Amino acid sequence: MDNIEIIRNFANVQWNEGLTKSSSFYFNKVYMIDKNVVKTLVDEWLQDKEYFLVDIEISQDNRIVVEIDHADGVWIEDCVDLSRFIEDHLDREKEDFELEVGSAGLGQPFKVPQQYINFVGKEVEVLDADGQKVKGILKSVDGNDFTVSVEEKVKVEGKKRPVKQEVDHIYQMDQVKYTKYLISFK
Repeated sequence: MDNIEIIRNFANVQWNEGLTKSSSFYFNKVYMIDKNVVKTLVDEWLQDKEYFLVDIEISQDNRIVVEIDHADGVWIEDCVDLSRFIEDHLDREKEDFELEVGSAGLGQPFKVPQQYINFVGKEVEVLDADGQKVKGILKSVDGNDFTVSVEEKVKVEGKKRPVKQEVDHIYQMDQVKYTKYLISFK
């Protein structure tokens, strides 16, 4: 039960016991942990490590979710180490919180450019701004642009039937709805 719920329940009890609307009761100030504080802590922990920050989310009830990644995957020991580092620098007496540190999910959409770089040469799915899904090999990343090589049937002059060819599609990271790695069990 969070602080707001406790206060709401207290108010209902007071009201049900016949107290008037003008009855006063004490509201505790509910603090919310600042995302920039958590980001600064994560950035400090990341120094001299090959990990990179993917995302930080903080809910209204101070549930902090930190996602990190690494080209070779994320070790549980490092998640525990980062979690302890953050906990050691936040004051639970002032602001209670729940903390979850983990890796970015394999089948989840990419959130930062480094994820695109890590998956060059791998099969990805792109949902473009028009709602069209494309599956292909992530060929290259250049700044905000990335290229996906897709096998398409193309009409070739002098041939009756279309022929399969590799066609490159260039996208901008901020112009697609999502890009995600396609897990293959072949």
